[in-house]
Amino acid sequence: MRADRHRANVWLVARREFSERVRSRAFLFSTLLLAGLAVVVALIPLGVRLADKATVSRVAVTAAEPGLAAEAMDTMSSFLNTQAEAGSTGSRVFDFVVFPDDAEAVRAVREGALVASVSIRRGADGGLSFTVFNIGGLTADRAQLLQVGSFAVGILDWTRSNPGATRPFVTPAFNVVDAGDAAAAGPGQAFDPADYASRRIVGIVLVVLAFLTLVFYGLWVASGVVAEKSSRVMELLISAATAQQLVVGKMLGIGLAGLAQVSLVLVPSVVALLASGSIGDAMLGPDSGTGASLSSLSPGLLAAFLAYFVLGFALYAALYAGVGSLLSREEDLQTVALPLSIPAVAGYFPAVLALSGSTSSIVRVASYVPLWSPFAMMARLAVGRVEPWEVALSVGLLMVTVPLVTLLAIRVYRAGVVMYGQPPSPRTFWRAIRGR
Repeated sequence: MRADRHRANVWLVARREFSERVRSRAFLFSTLLLAGLAVVVALIPLGVRLADKATVSRVAVTAAEPGLAAEAMDTMSSFLNTQAEAGSTGSRVFDFVVFPDDAEAVRAVREGALVASVSIRRGADGGLSFTVFNIGGLTADRAQLLQVGSFAVGILDWTRSNPGATRPFVTPAFNVVDAGDAAAAGPGQAFDPADYASRRIVGIVLVVLAFLTLVFYGLWVASGVVAEKSSRVMELLISAATAQQLVVGKMLGIGLAGLAQVSLVLVPSVVALLASGSIGDAMLGPDSGTGASLSSLSPGLLAAFLAYFVLGFALYAALYAGVGSLLSREEDLQTVALPLSIPAVAGYFPAVLALSGSTSSIVRVASYVPLWSPFAMMARLAVGRVEPWEVALSVGLLMVTVPLVTLLAIRVYRAGVVMYGQPPSPRTFWRAIRGR
């Protein structure tokens, strides 16, 4: 019976918080704001494609055979830069530069100095093979242009090295591989630039949405606690329910309101993603390649987003509830809002690096740190370079950390109820943890 009463109190607090949030004007305003932002982010590929019409793609050319790289560079530059892209007749498309070896060129691609690197090798049959190393910066249409250029290089190389046409022409092999993957050292791993761009933009939408909502809903929790304490309502609540019931109820009620808002925000963003292809075709012509395929928005990725959203919210909500209980005035919340958002900002930057194709140790470590994993691991999942054990470790660490931080928040909340008139400081927080 005691357990039933405990659950009933938690549910009453949760229902009260949910109703207050959903019925407020702030909920409607923030939903419209977040939905608008999500639509803008979803349409970023279209804007990038429009801007890309006027840009020049810097591409490296490497070859083991002496002189082959320079000859190929001259051929592709003279052939491709005189071809007209749709709507950009006579424009310069590529800037080719010879690099001494593949390793240096791929490193420049990973660092962002180059859009792509073309490695040329000659097979035993005399034919050429072209491997393009890329991390999503090369659009699908420009990858196709490079393939056309490789064919031109192959024909000129065949006519020059085989004057009597005694050797049959071998169609050049052409592969695009992922330079961001350490295992992508050759033409064995196919890479679709359009698919990668789609996965990256879906990742951007999910990471930005997670970052904004976790910080925003955390502030909801803190502001609710501060409002109750400043109006002395908390003293009445703590006499009718325990600190554990109040903290868990607030986290559950505001979490459900946040989940409802996220669902409302995702709908227009998905519609925008679906419509971007048609808009791009209307503005840039048929088959413009501007549409973001939703094939990357898989049920598994959505399930991962839901899991990280729930666990991430629980973690940040517990932190905000604990700190909010130490504040006596709503004005004090502005003082601690920025310091409280620093952990989320610190986790957002590794997520941006992951979405840019980085596989550095900073990104990998950040995807396991509980305060950062809701952003960093979601970014890595979106671009598709995560082992199952890494996801299990990341989620496991979050599941262990959340109850520990929640228990700490309950302890601080219990002590913070009777703390009035003390400015927020690390010393105040430490005294609340120690129960003094």
